Amino acid sequence: MMSVVRKRRKPVAEINVVPYIDVMLVLLIIFMVTAPLISQGVKVDLPKASAEPLDPESEPPIVASVDQQGRYFLSTHPEPNTPLEVVDLAVMVAAELRISPERPVVVKGDGAVSYNQVIQLMVLLQKAGVSQVGLMTDSSLAETAGAGR
Repeated sequence: MMSVVRKRRKPVAEINVVPYIDVMLVLLIIFMVTAPLISQGVKVDLPKASAEPLDPESEPPIVASVDQQGRYFLSTHPEPNTPLEVVDLAVMVAAELRISPERPVVVKGDGAVSYNQVIQLMVLLQKAGVSQVGLMTDSSLAETAGAGR
C-alpha cells in the first residue's frame, strides 16, 4: 500500500484589518455628522454695569486711548491729542511706571474700534510692564441701558 502523504498548510500570519477599517469609517461618519452641529462660539450677553469712579484724591490714572482710525494716544504725553507710534507709547508708559509703579493704567477705546485693536493696546501695555489694566467706560451709557430693562 501506498502511504498518503498529507501536505500541511502553513498558518496564515496576516491580520484581518477589515473590521478595523469598518470601525474607523463609522467613527469618521459620526464626526462628520456632529462637527457642523458644534457651535463655533458661545452666545454671551455681557452685563451692563456701572463701575465706581476713581477716588479724586488718588493720583490720576495713565489713560491709553485708541480712536476710530486705530491711532494711539496717551494722557501723560505733553500733547495728549497727538497720535503716538506704538514704540513711543510703550516707552512713555514704561517711563511713567518707573516714576510711580502703583499708578493705575486704563484703556479708553472708542466705541467704533474693533475689539482686536483694544486687545492689541492691552498687549502693548503688558509688554511695557503694566501688570493690571482697567477699561474706561461711560457711566451715562450704563445708566441708560439699565433703565431700559
